[in-house]
Amino acid sequence: MARLRRKWRPSLGFVLGGGLAGTLALSLLGLVALRYLGPEIGFRRAALLLALLIGLATAFLGYLLVRLLLRPITALADYAAAVQRGEVGRPPSHFGTQELSRLGAAVLDMTGTLQRREASIRGFADHVTHELKTPVTSIRAAGELLQDAPGLGAQDAALVGQMLGAADQMQAHLQALHRVTAARAPEHHGQVRLDDLVGTLRDDFPGLDLHIEGGRELIPLAESGLSIVLQHLLKNSQRHGATRVRLTAERGRLIVQDNGPGISEGNRDRIFVPFFTTAREKGGTGMGLTIATNLLGAHGARIALVPSEEGARFEIVFPAA
Repeated sequence: MARLRRKWRPSLGFVLGGGLAGTLALSLLGLVALRYLGPEIGFRRAALLLALLIGLATAFLGYLLVRLLLRPITALADYAAAVQRGEVGRPPSHFGTQELSRLGAAVLDMTGTLQRREASIRGFADHVTHELKTPVTSIRAAGELLQDAPGLGAQDAALVGQMLGAADQMQAHLQALHRVTAARAPEHHGQVRLDDLVGTLRDDFPGLDLHIEGGRELIPLAESGLSIVLQHLLKNSQRHGATRVRLTAERGRLIVQDNGPGISEGNRDRIFVPFFTTAREKGGTGMGLTIATNLLGAHGARIALVPSEEGARFEIVFPAA
């Protein structure tokens, strides 16, 4: 980057002003030359000659604009898109103007910072889950031994039961934390149709009546990724008493609508907050929507809760192809 910065680059104002001045100068020179060349070599020949010269000059100006503006901007956009897809993009090697050079340096620095931050978050989460896994397992093993001990009183048995429940809850949170960090990796690129998933979803949720609309519509997410998202959404619907869920696929979006009790006004702004759940006694960890949000966000999509007259209605919007 330092080597690129030492190169002389024109400013964006100089390039645009030069292009406009050159266009104006070509037009004026063409009129003047035609006025004086016409009587000498004939107006038709003079017009053809001037058209050729103006065409060559215009092509040269176009080449400069492509080299100084279009190519650097396209390369920077391609690099940003590659990083967003989780690929090892090739940083641009050419910055046409001073402004584009500064913009390119800022984008590259920002990309590096975000990648390092992402790696540190994932490393920290992996470290925490790994370090706490053994103590939690030990607590559960000790609780099971105490539970089987002879002569255990009712109060002691209840206390041991609470300890085992807490250990299970800690284990569930650690697993959810690991899935949250894994969901941030953009590794589910591809396409899938709801018809390809509905069989598995009905097997996994036999208590839900699934209705599919737009089952042949291509959804721009791999089967593995969409399956994770729908598993969490359907699990939430089932935990909150829904018996029917409608999945509607349209171009660029997916709607998940259930017939449950819906989400109260006070909780609408909190459902995407990590660890928030109203079904903790049913095994909820409050991380399902966080996992879905992270996975979709890593692939350029977003999920939102939208108003509905019945139940909960989530809308997933995918980026344009």
